[in-house]
Formats: sequence, C-alpha cells, structure tokens
Amino acid sequence: MSRHRALRTKVRRGIAKWPVLIVGLVALLVLGWLGYSWVGGIVERRAAAQAGDCNEGEALLRVAATPSVAEAIKQVAEAWSAQRPVVYDHCIRTEVQSIDSEVVLAGLTQGWDTAAIGERPHAWVTDSTLWANRLSAQNAVLLGAAPESIATSPVLLALHEDAAQALQSGSAFRWTDLPDLTGATDGWGRFGKPEWGRFSVAMPDPATNAATAMAVQSALAGASPDGKGPVTADMLALDPVKSTMSRLASSTPAETPAGTWEALNLLADEQAVNAVGYSAVPVFEVDLYRHNTGKDSGAAPLKPLYGVAAGGPTPVADFPFVPLAGDWVGEAQARAAQAFREFLQEDAPQGILARAGLRVEATTERPKPSPGVRWAAVTDQLAPADSNTTQQISAAWATADDGQVVTVLVDTSKSMEEPGGEGRSRMDWVRQALSGQVNRSVSGSLGLWEFSAGLDGDKPYRELVPTGQVATQRQALLDGVARLEPRSATQLYTSLLALYEQRVRGHEAGKLNRIVVLTDGVNDGGLTFDELTGGLAALEQGGKDVAVSIIAIGPDPERAPLGELARSTGGTLSVVEDGRGVDAALAQLLSTT
Repeated sequence: MSRHRALRTKVRRGIAKWPVLIVGLVALLVLGWLGYSWVGGIVERRAAAQAGDCNEGEALLRVAATPSVAEAIKQVAEAWSAQRPVVYDHCIRTEVQSIDSEVVLAGLTQGWDTAAIGERPHAWVTDSTLWANRLSAQNAVLLGAAPESIATSPVLLALHEDAAQALQSGSAFRWTDLPDLTGATDGWGRFGKPEWGRFSVAMPDPATNAATAMAVQSALAGASPDGKGPVTADMLALDPVKSTMSRLASSTPAETPAGTWEALNLLADEQAVNAVGYSAVPVFEVDLYRHNTGKDSGAAPLKPLYGVAAGGPTPVADFPFVPLAGDWVGEAQARAAQAFREFLQEDAPQGILARAGLRVEATTERPKPSPGVRWAAVTDQLAPADSNTTQQISAAWATADDGQVVTVLVDTSKSMEEPGGEGRSRMDWVRQALSGQVNRSVSGSLGLWEFSAGLDGDKPYRELVPTGQVATQRQALLDGVARLEPRSATQLYTSLLALYEQRVRGHEAGKLNRIVVLTDGVNDGGLTFDELTGGLAALEQGGKDVAVSIIAIGPDPERAPLGELARSTGGTLSVVEDGRGVDAALAQLLSTT
C-alpha cells in the first residue's frame, strides 16, 4: 500500500501547473465569448422586435398640420421617431409641415404645386372637420379613412380688455343673439356702453375660416328644436332662418379682413373699441393663446386680446387627424399614418398638445402664462351640422349678400339615366341638389341651361330660365329644374362656349360671375377641346371674368381636360363618385368666393 501511495505522490509532482492554467484560461475565454454572443443576440433580437429589420429601407410619412397645432405635432413626431417605428419592414421617418388648411385643400383638389409648397402629404391635421367635409365634397376618394379628433378648442369672441369686461358684466350674451345684436345701431348700449355705438363682429369668410363657420352655426342653432343644434339643410330653407342668415351676413363690417389672423392683428393694434371698424372676432381658443403670446408672429402684442365664451351651446373645433389617399400614398404610409394617429392619442402626446393650448381628455394642464385666456369649462356644446349641411351653410352665406351671378349648365344626355345611388338615377340626384339650392338661396342671381344633342334644332343647348334674381323667380327655377330629363348625346364644348359668350355679354360688375357645369360623360360631338379653349380665349374681356366650375359625376368624365378648362377660367373641378355627392359638391363650389 505504501508503494501505491508513493506512486501517486510521484505522479502529482511530475505534472506542471502552466498547462492547467492555459487550459482554464482558454475555457474561460470560450465561455466568455459564448456568453457575450448570447447576450448580444438577446439585445439584437430585442432591438429587432422593437424596430424591425427595415428590410425595405426607410419610408417617409409626410404630415401637413394647420399652424395652430403644427409645433406640437412636430414634438409628438420626434417622440414617436425616438421609438424607431417600423411598418411593413420600413423604418418610418415623420416629416411635419406647417401649412394653412385652405392651401392644403386647394392643392389636393385643384393641383398640388410642389415647387411652392413641397411634396403632397400622406396625412393632414387640421383645426376642424369642416375642412375634411370640404375635401370629401370635392373629391371623396382622397379621404383614406374617417377623420378622428386628437384634441379640441372652443370658439371664443376676442375683444379688447375693456370691451370684454363690459360684455361679461352686462346682460348675458349668447351666440344666438349675434344677428340682432350686430344689426342694431346701438348694440353696445345693451352692455351699458352706448357711446361705443355698434357691436360689430368681423366674420371672415366661413368657407375659409372655420371659427367663423362654427360661430354662424351657433347663431343659427336657435332655430333647431332644442336650440342646441344641429342645424340641418331643411332648416336653411325656412324663411326665418334665411332672414337670420341675411341679417348676420349684411351686418358684417366692410372692413372685415379675409382671415381670422389678420382680423386679430388689426384689432390688437388699435385699443379704442370699433377703431378698426369692428369690436370682436370669433377665434379658436388655441389661436387666441398663440396670438397673445406671439407664437406665430414672433412677438406678442403690446396688450393682449381677451376671450369671452358666449352663453348657450358652444361651438368646439375638433382638430381631426385626416388620413389621405391617392397614388402618392403607399401601403407603408397609410399604415404609418394610422399608427401615428394612435400614438397621438396616448397620454404623453396628449400632454404635449395640452401644453400647446389645446384641450384633451387626458389632462387639464394648461400653458402658462396665457394672457387673455381664462380656459373656462365648456358645459354646453353645440351639436355640429352634418357634412352636407356644413357645405349648405357656407353656400347660403355666400349668396346672402347678393354678390353672385350663377348660371348652371346641366348635362341631360342619356347617361344621366344611369344609377346614381340608393336606387335613384344621376338625374334624380341632380334635380334634388338644384331644387335644394334654389330653396336655400338667400339672394343673388341664378339661371338654368341644359345641354344634349339636338335640343333646339341644331343647337345642343337650351336656356330654361334666364339668369336673374332668385327672390323674384324662385318658382320658375324650381319648375325649370323639374323639366330636366335625360335625352341624347353629351355635347358639352359647343354648349359651354355659347353660354360663356352670353355671360360675358351679361357680366354684372362688382359681383362674382360664374358658370357651373354638371356632367357625367365625355364630350361626344360638336367642338373639339382645342376649338373650345380657343373660343374662350377669344371671348375674354378685361374686367369681365367668368369662372367655369365643373362637377363631374361618376367614372366617365374626361377629368384631365375638365380640370384644365376649370383652372384656365379661374374655376374649380369637383369629382363625385355618384349622384349622392352632388348636393354637397354644389354647395361647396358655390361657397367658394
């Protein structure tokens, strides 16, 4: 046994230590490399799960945002980009452009000027669904999905501090008081300030100023059953409502600027009440905050304007996120727009919007300081009009001051018998739209022509009702509309040239003279397009502009030449999928001045 113990001792003494150390070190290095690779794989997989592998490269999501909210949307976009969003294997980069809603609408529907305003957006954040309604009325296929609100802002009246104090301390003021109050010669007397004279409110064109449009809705809401709205298209045909619209429009000061921002700036520059021709301006709360703090101009006014919340149902802007559709919007952009909208509605982004002066449900946080803005709670909200009625309100306003001379040229070709939706023909819908417009028109001039091959001997056109005052020939116009029937072929170009020549001769100075064409087919006889455009150019006379606007119904019209024709005369082209869209499209067209 001693021999065996000696042998074991001898063997241990005979082995060197350095090979063991080397083997151990190698083992540790191998294990360390495997561990590092394993941890690195986890990190990479986590990153891949969060950011995707971007096999398809980068995709750009362009968002057009109204200036009221553009700065906040940019901040939200930066926070979203920090999360490295991936859609359909595309890494998404978001670009936000501050651009007026009027410019976006005109670009999308009448031709986008890339050189002037950059590339077309894939989504649009505007201040009111009114803009989405207008886009839908002119070309509904450009809406990628239903708009969804991301924040709100109530409509206030902006006034000087002393005027605001008088308004708040005197007799209660409601939006429905506007027509009577602004029409009185001593409106300020109601609030104990007769020396101030008229209570004048600048109402920039509601077709391009959403705050005005919503204030008009609130003023008309008193005619609804419970006084809270919504205003309906049928209501607009009632004589008391037309009278209210007329009084409100006629009391708008001649000095009213074209836009809300210009009106605010002029009002702030002069501290005396009515020094600029008006006492107050309807404005979104967020825009008043931005005006008073110099967010857009770069410098705050010397004295802020003060916001007064009128009594009764309050109109509230809904700031919708509007996904767009078109051949420039790919699947990645469409899905990215949806994902960005969902992110905008999370608590942290909502906080960014709140700090920018908008109202959100996630927080009651308000920006500080906010001179002139009280952030009063909205306890009674106006029920907004539907998408069609909003167009009708703007059209009624546009015709309320006797400033338009319109002649409608209606296609009565055989194709107008084709289905126009809901079991009715295209012609049925056209007759309904025209009759509604005649009944709702407050003032202005309107005439009616039809066109189809062989209508009047060798002429493919016929005058049904001469262009004249709506008020004196309303029934004749309704009777003329009722006589519209599909007949033969579409000879638009010859008919349009004849009508254009007549309207140049009958041009009424100081008014908007326009021709409105409703057609559903290609020109199939008579003049060629080149002959038409040449004839129109020969008839032009300085100071006698006649705009030609066209509503194309269905898939068949030649949209390229029709669009060129409209633009060349200062008009617009609207495209509706079927007859159901004619009513809103016609109202939208007539509301544009």
